[in-house]
Amino acid sequence: MRFKLCKDRSTGKEMRMCVVDTLLSAMEENNKIIALDADLAEASGFKKIKANKPDNFIECGIAEANMVGVAAGLSLFGYIPFIHSFGPFVTRRVFDQIFVSGAYAHNTINIYGSDPGFCVAQNGGTHTTWEDVALMKTIPNALICDAADGVQMSWIINNFSKLKGIHYVRGNRKPVKKVYEQGSAFEFGKGNVLVNGDDILLISSGQLTSEALEAVERLKENHISVELIDMFTIKPFDKELFLNEIEGKKYVVTFENHSIYGGLGSTVAEIMAENGLGIPLIRLGVDEKFGQVGTAAWLQKEYNLTSQDLYERILKLVK
Repeated sequence: MRFKLCKDRSTGKEMRMCVVDTLLSAMEENNKIIALDADLAEASGFKKIKANKPDNFIECGIAEANMVGVAAGLSLFGYIPFIHSFGPFVTRRVFDQIFVSGAYAHNTINIYGSDPGFCVAQNGGTHTTWEDVALMKTIPNALICDAADGVQMSWIINNFSKLKGIHYVRGNRKPVKKVYEQGSAFEFGKGNVLVNGDDILLISSGQLTSEALEAVERLKENHISVELIDMFTIKPFDKELFLNEIEGKKYVVTFENHSIYGGLGSTVAEIMAENGLGIPLIRLGVDEKFGQVGTAAWLQKEYNLTSQDLYERILKLVK
């Protein structure tokens, strides 16, 4: 099967362990896969890789730029590096190294940026990234994903290992609500229509996709027909699907755990402008704000990124 929605909306396996277990399985088939971390092996779960595959793990310490350099060097010798740190530290802090030593030099670096946006919780504003997608989008030919759940994360990591180039996936370290059934398969650059609808086209990414599903179901009870697309690949964006599904819609809404500048909403706005589509667009994300300290649940409410916020905004839009 390509993909199938999971009826069980409970939380699944920890996202970080989906990454780790997928990498360990891939290493059994390809010993060239190397995991690198920046003094976060405990937080990322990469300590399991260190314990089971010590020759396939490199601890780089709190030196993220150097970690990217090591990954680029490994790529030059035919290895397949996977690097991890919190989202801002593997994008914002090391952007020049990724751009020059990675992309410009035609090396392969697979990047897992953990705890994007509100997921960072008590680590606070310095560890918060609302801009990682915006930065990575500017790298020529970079592949950028936002994992909806553990099933999708596992698929992304496994398939990153088969590609050459710069690949970035953002995702929580902790468990998130299930969206897809085990065994679901996806395609980079292709969005997934999760719910069909007539009036509003809603495009989400990452763990907010589960929130979007909840909101769509409630809106249906209010006789508001919403089509939902999980655009898990933000770059390359599925323009063909978007332009096909926007036909006949009255509104377009984007929903992302990211700044409304440079992320999913900006991509949609650019495509709509380029194609002369005069349909109203509502971008729901973070607008001109920094991160702060709090629980993930509190931060999600503080930045208006819950299913309730989405539900109320669309209800207000229609009525």
